[in-house]
Amino acid sequence: MDISLMVALVVALALFFDFTNGFHDTANAMATPIATGALKPRVAVAIAAVLNLVGAFLSTEVANTISGGLIREGAGGVQITPVMIFAGLIGAILWNLVTWLLGLPSSSSHALFGGLIGAAIVGAGFGAIDLSVVLSKIVLPAVLAPITAGLVAFLATRIAYTVTKKKQRSRFKIGQIFTSSLVSLAHGTNDAQKTMGVITLTLIAGGFQATGSSPELWVIIVCALAIALGTYTGGWRIIRTLGTGLTEIEPGQGFAAEAATTATILASTHLGFALSTTQVASGSVIGTGIGRKGASVRWRTAGRIAIGWLITIPAAGLVGALASWVALAGTGGIVVDAVVAAVIIFAIFVYSRRNRVDPASVAVVNDPAALVRPKRRKAKKGGVR
Repeated sequence: MDISLMVALVVALALFFDFTNGFHDTANAMATPIATGALKPRVAVAIAAVLNLVGAFLSTEVANTISGGLIREGAGGVQITPVMIFAGLIGAILWNLVTWLLGLPSSSSHALFGGLIGAAIVGAGFGAIDLSVVLSKIVLPAVLAPITAGLVAFLATRIAYTVTKKKQRSRFKIGQIFTSSLVSLAHGTNDAQKTMGVITLTLIAGGFQATGSSPELWVIIVCALAIALGTYTGGWRIIRTLGTGLTEIEPGQGFAAEAATTATILASTHLGFALSTTQVASGSVIGTGIGRKGASVRWRTAGRIAIGWLITIPAAGLVGALASWVALAGTGGIVVDAVVAAVIIFAIFVYSRRNRVDPASVAVVNDPAALVRPKRRKAKKGGVR
């Protein structure tokens, strides 16, 4: 297949992945304010979309990690071809859609890394992967980031519930509008860049851009638009899981979770860590559930999410590896990959319509003020009760 046509195909597929990344990760910022009633569902996803768009223009550190660090450069340039990147994206997209169907907040970022790693290993061997970058920029943040966010959220929740009275805690809804907006902005600075990095890697591998260069302006613009559009569609299944499936969230908890998530994502973006914003958000929600007295964490759901985290990279990697093996057979293999992927995506969409989750079904409000009941007065001696 002509290299220009192949690069164009990969760019289109990368933007579709960016779109799925958007609706898959909307819950990271907006599940908690929707659950507490701080924002209405449609308003929440609109704010998230706009701020994801803005955030995508603020940094390129993570994009450079993917385009110039994950895959080694050999004597002839980057040791991955547009065909392999095409296969890796198929693995990432299919895993994103399967976990969305299950309502499982898995990591779109790790799905992308897994797909690319699997495809590169089949096409160029294990030597094509820079393990030091994988460990320092991907694996280490995957372990530390959710723990850090959970600890910060736990402490913030304890402080919030110590310094405020029960009747005052609904006021945290106002703060949630600000903190959830910051999460969306931070998400744009991290996740939108991953697709920028993939497209830049494709252009370098195809010989259309110099090795080691940063994303072009047009790449930044189209990636920002794709993730914003995906965010606006709303991943309602995952919003339901993260907003009400892990713990009952009150406004004070939501405020603490969003603040912890924002701080963790922005720090990681500054350091060029391609972390999973989903893991950070989930860790924060669990931290608030532990931090509030009377709250309980649904550990079975948390366990399912943790299992999803563990298997995301290998699962997406296996699909990417298989797709790479087929695609490397030639143009016919690429066509087979594209057709099979399209059929699976269509089947997932049709199956999802059998059990739809819409904005109305996720707007469950946990308001602490509603739980305040007037104290019963003791009846006077000899009086009538």
